[in-house]
Amino acid sequence: MGSIAPAPFIDGLVYGEGPRWHDGRLWFTDGLAGQVCSAGVAGDVVVEATIPRASGLGWLPDRTLVVSTLFEPSLHYVDPDGSVTVSDMGDLAWSTNDMVVTTDGRTYVDLYRVTDDGLVGDIALLDSDRAVQIVATGLALPNGLGFLPGGSSLVVSETRGSRILSYPVEPDGTLGEAEVFADLGPDRHPDGLCVDVEGGVWVGCYDTAEFLRVTAGGTVTHRIPLDEGWAVAPALGGPDGRTLYLVIDDTDHAALLKGVSRGWIMQARVEIPAAGSP
Repeated sequence: MGSIAPAPFIDGLVYGEGPRWHDGRLWFTDGLAGQVCSAGVAGDVVVEATIPRASGLGWLPDRTLVVSTLFEPSLHYVDPDGSVTVSDMGDLAWSTNDMVVTTDGRTYVDLYRVTDDGLVGDIALLDSDRAVQIVATGLALPNGLGFLPGGSSLVVSETRGSRILSYPVEPDGTLGEAEVFADLGPDRHPDGLCVDVEGGVWVGCYDTAEFLRVTAGGTVTHRIPLDEGWAVAPALGGPDGRTLYLVIDDTDHAALLKGVSRGWIMQARVEIPAAGSP
């Protein structure tokens, strides 16, 4: 197993999430600051939109920015002219979290529901007219979402299940029966993820303070340990797709609910480039 030492990139976030490489910049959310931001390779940061509790990011084919929220069940659509519309899913969930948008405009998003046994999760699919259908249910908290190369399988971090699941994607966008892509063991709780061209998945295991690259079957090929903070979410990007951006937040569950956190992003160079999802 290879070990990689990351380098600083940007600092000064409250709670970072949802990194995506898009149009030559790293986009990410700072949910507790209510911002969607982007950064160039030199670390110059621009606030692109103001969305309270912003979490996941994606783009529709018409360049509309889609933003999911945490602690609120909604998707925000930011048109290229800056106008915002909202899809409220309060009849289906207590909260959304991460999301991914396909090149043809389908949106997959986490839904969290409160039950007598605690939080459980589903995955919803929104088509081009924003109609919602549940395509996977009963997960122990779905989190990071991405597509394996070719787009025929959706990989999902199941945070409380300590594993990454893989769902076959049907032609209509619905999901087939889940398989275990990687069992990470009981102590690791996967958060955000991204995919490389060889089908490896980089995933943040937030409370063991490490980012891992895992392959189908659960082999860990690379590990990036952190000195401090939660390993929240990775994204592959940069001009050649070989820069791995690492979103890190120093908080805990109680502090996060109170809005207390400190976040930053680090970077590392890797050999295998991005697959483009997310």
